Amino acid sequence: MSEEKVGEAMNKDIRAKIVGVGNYYPDKVLTNHDLEKMVDTSDEWITTRTGIKERRIAAENETTSDMAARAAKNAMKNAGIEASEIDLIILATVTPDMNFPSTACFVQQKIKAINAAALDISAACSGFPYALSIAQAYIQTGQFATIMIVAADKLSSITDWEDKNTCVLFGDGAGACILRSTTSKNGLLSLYLGSDGRKSDLLCMPGGGSANPITHKMIDERLHYVKMRGSELFKIAIKKMVLSAEKALEKCDMTIEDIDMLVPHQANIRIIKAVGARLNLKDEQVYTNLEKHGNLSAASTITALNDAILTKAVKENDIIVLSAFGGGLTWGGAVIRW
Repeated sequence: MSEEKVGEAMNKDIRAKIVGVGNYYPDKVLTNHDLEKMVDTSDEWITTRTGIKERRIAAENETTSDMAARAAKNAMKNAGIEASEIDLIILATVTPDMNFPSTACFVQQKIKAINAAALDISAACSGFPYALSIAQAYIQTGQFATIMIVAADKLSSITDWEDKNTCVLFGDGAGACILRSTTSKNGLLSLYLGSDGRKSDLLCMPGGGSANPITHKMIDERLHYVKMRGSELFKIAIKKMVLSAEKALEKCDMTIEDIDMLVPHQANIRIIKAVGARLNLKDEQVYTNLEKHGNLSAASTITALNDAILTKAVKENDIIVLSAFGGGLTWGGAVIRW
């Protein structure tokens, strides 16, 4: 389809608006002091370098779809809608229940959204802005009117608990939001997405796919766990998260001065502070919840946004900017008028 025809198919007067949000965090809390007993680390080392004090860990028999369904039900309750009203479920995750069928289909079954189409996307920690872009496009073309986005990850299932450099970072959890079409000034104003597959080896899980199927050798080499070259990612993450915020603002004719609240991917407090500083934002303009939850990958940005909404940290007509960065490499930003 030509660019002109795509433009004709899109109704620019219509945008997606979040009408309900919901989070779910598992009951088990794993503190830095608990990790001191597991690997050679300390509360001071973890706190200084990451800003994380504790994280939630899913029960052994608790799946990604279990957490996603709980967040989804909370979002539906908050939005005041029934599951039968949902047209599409988009689930962002890097820890699906299984390779197929999609985890979104399991969520559909668990919340009884009998009229919904369902699909998974994999964009690692950038999963939420990527999912928002899909939802916005479907709503603007009129194909779907009510869309549920869920981002959920059970990172404890792919974390190497013998690797002190990565096991201190991650937690489990899920966030969900319901989007509907609107012609009001409030809602999703703009999106910006990017990727660079040339650097895919900086953050990945090498084993378990068709390139490196499950074998005893693969497991012995611990390739079924997250591998991350953090020092190389640090500067790239800052640069791309700043870029994502700036480009998203540019696309809706706004500037940094228009931001009321930045909700960044909750990866590392040093990255978050650096992004805030480069955008000339005050500390109170940058929302964080990683101290209690750590890095939740795809669920990180949506749960932070939802917490900000549920705790009234944002108010009506506030301009919220989302900025995320993750494996792929992928990055993305969004501007929302609440």
